[in-house]
Amino acid sequence: MNFENLNLIQPLLNAVSKKGYLNPTPIQEKAIPTILKGNDIFGCAQTGTGKTAAFALPILQMLETEKDRNQRRVVRTLVLAPTRELVAQISEEFNSYSKGLDIRLVTIYGGISQKAQTQALQKGVDIIVAAPGRLLDLMNQGYVHLDKVEYLVLDEADRMLDMGFINDIRKITAKLPSKRQTMLFSATAPEEIRKLAASLLHDPVQLNLSPDTLPPILVSQSVYHVKKENKKLLLTHVLQNEAVKNVLVFTRTKHGADKVVKDLIRNGIKAQAIHGNKSQSARDKALKDFKNRSIRVLVATDVASRGIDVDKLSHVINYEIPEQPETYVHRIGRTGRAGEAGSALSFCSADEKSYLKNIHKLIHRNIDVVTSHPFAIN
Repeated sequence: MNFENLNLIQPLLNAVSKKGYLNPTPIQEKAIPTILKGNDIFGCAQTGTGKTAAFALPILQMLETEKDRNQRRVVRTLVLAPTRELVAQISEEFNSYSKGLDIRLVTIYGGISQKAQTQALQKGVDIIVAAPGRLLDLMNQGYVHLDKVEYLVLDEADRMLDMGFINDIRKITAKLPSKRQTMLFSATAPEEIRKLAASLLHDPVQLNLSPDTLPPILVSQSVYHVKKENKKLLLTHVLQNEAVKNVLVFTRTKHGADKVVKDLIRNGIKAQAIHGNKSQSARDKALKDFKNRSIRVLVATDVASRGIDVDKLSHVINYEIPEQPETYVHRIGRTGRAGEAGSALSFCSADEKSYLKNIHKLIHRNIDVVTSHPFAIN
């Protein structure tokens, strides 16, 4: 299967070729023809599976081939995502695929001045990629009108619910035409997501391309049993290994992320944190510094990490074991991508053993235990 087999128009084929895509990923192979047929989609897919292209390419094709050249430019596509980083990443991909097409897009999120966003809206746009909070604010100010939307995408829907956006989503979707094509993507599919899907989707095609129980096959996994107070010492010890080239460290809380960064800097290790309490400029800088290797360690909370996509990430470290086992699979999927090997290390204190047990149940195996470290406990 190649992209030519998916009946994409030539400008889109040129765009994917320019990005170096050889063959569609499984979700692209299934979703693109389904969306082009006009079906709603409920997709369970993790970040890194190519799902942005899976919905962006067919939407761009339909916008380009079905437009009324004499009609005033109106918002025909709305894409909602939970974090500023993910909104920016989705917009970047849409823009790269749409070169050669007459498509205008605006990116909307909070944390920055709304002036550039409102100016773009007033000129007329075809696509809005937005975080729900700022979008609703601009709607209430009269800058955004969604009565002509034909295509709605909810990306990382589970995280939008986790972040408390459900009421915003319902207020936004209430302003959309009832006749539209809707695509909902989520890394996990708990009951709350299924209820949301049932309320928004019409006779959807279900695509389950990345089951929550399957960690990436190229990621080696190991666990370090350690006292909670020794985790910071263990992290410094692990980072002394030159094989740990760049690492994404996960904590459960914003305060925890800041504390880990302070401990690392105190030990002479360059690190920055990324979480919801950081300004947009600080988040952008941290991510840029991490991608260009100015810093070796990025410490993140789960919510803020959605949208972080780093090439050749060597390691993920679970400084704190996540409470939800599906979150573990999502975290470690940040490494071992695009055919590259990766490593996932987990620091487990006594109070986290039940979380580890649930992870073992989900992935149907016990993670290898590392005992040869200075802070090992029985």
